[in-house]
Amino acid sequence: MFSCCARLAPGRQDVVAFAPPQDIAGRAGSRPAAVPNKNMKTAYELAMERLNKTAPTVKLTGAQKKELAELDSKYAAKIAGREIALKDEMARAAGDPEKAGALQQQLADERRKLQAELEEKKDAVRRAASR
Repeated sequence: MFSCCARLAPGRQDVVAFAPPQDIAGRAGSRPAAVPNKNMKTAYELAMERLNKTAPTVKLTGAQKKELAELDSKYAAKIAGREIALKDEMARAAGDPEKAGALQQQLADERRKLQAELEEKKDAVRRAASR
């Protein structure tokens, strides 16, 4: 921003130069720092407040956290077991692209089914925590 007062450049009558802005102390070229408003909230804070009103967070006990961790490890083992079994079958069916494609689809379907099953069980544990 420039001040509203124009000064003539030294030695030139036709060129107008503007003075740079000055802060409170009179230093040219600097601006006063913005003072944060204590009452203003960031968009993140506002979004978190809305989220907590619609779906408050649930505190889990140590036993519930342990149960969730056990479910995760149990289903990770199930998924890994199915992947190993089906990948062995895919290796044997390497010469038949149709069979290999069907096995890949079967692996994806089983992984999706096991993940959905896991989430249902975890939701049940979380719902029990909110009661």
